[in-house]
Amino acid sequence: MTPYGTPTAWLFPGQGSQKTGMGQDLVQTYPEAASTFAQADEILGYNLSTICWHEPDSVLNQTLHTQPALLTHSVAVLRVLEEHHPAFKPRAVAGHSLGEISALVAADALSFEDALHLVKVRAESMQHAGDIHPGGMSAVLGLPIDIVETACEAASRVVEGNVWVANDNCPGQVVISGDDDALEEVAPQLKEAGARRVVRLAVSIAAHSPLMRPAQDRFNAAVESTEFNDPTIEIVGNVEAAPLSTIADIACDLQAQLNSRVRWTETIQRMSDSGIQTFYEIGSGSVLTSLLRRILPEAEGFSLSDPESLQAHLS
Repeated sequence: MTPYGTPTAWLFPGQGSQKTGMGQDLVQTYPEAASTFAQADEILGYNLSTICWHEPDSVLNQTLHTQPALLTHSVAVLRVLEEHHPAFKPRAVAGHSLGEISALVAADALSFEDALHLVKVRAESMQHAGDIHPGGMSAVLGLPIDIVETACEAASRVVEGNVWVANDNCPGQVVISGDDDALEEVAPQLKEAGARRVVRLAVSIAAHSPLMRPAQDRFNAAVESTEFNDPTIEIVGNVEAAPLSTIADIACDLQAQLNSRVRWTETIQRMSDSGIQTFYEIGSGSVLTSLLRRILPEAEGFSLSDPESLQAHLS
């Protein structure tokens, strides 16, 4: 398969796509990937590689480790592409939540070193917000987003807490975020409204909701002190599902992202409207490829994460 000349988009995964062993086969095959993980270990000041490959899931799944691990794996794949497939360039890039920072690296708007520093602060700030105001998240399957929004608003009026839509992942899959009491209150309402399932996620923070406000000051300062460049490739941001054309656009989107909805369905649709029908997920797992099938059944989606997938789709 040769994607050269075909309008493509590169998609970068966020939290939830991590798995033990991520990147290990890539590192054993490509020196560029090995140097990327070694660089991450040095910058972070601890052995991220060991956490990715040898520690139990419970260690990798800690937010403080998950976020830099996903960024590093995505950048390792990027560097393999740059070295071995230099003519393969996307028309646009986007990342799901945390993945937006990987997309910025792909678009030359941010160096890997600065991206790692930023992700480290992001993870620490989000964990801090979760410690101050614990909460959670649930996946709602099988309901339109407007019905989910209405149920969240109703539940928030009943209990001493709030719940909001956090991720519009694809038709029939919405993630909600908020206080534990509100999440418990809204679940039976959603099932009564026709949800196939309401699944509590294994997280202790209410990401992409106003409960992340305690993280904002520190993360804002980190964004403001980070050196960004004008992107060389179109980046579609999470908050408005619109292009981030300038450094100011990038900073604004990153800062707003912590407590704003991830508009993933709209992001994919926008890229489709621009003529893109082929998408590559760059990094761990195939979560975004699966979501793509629900958003654009006619589109082609491929995951590039290891030597086998790279050889299969780019030979």
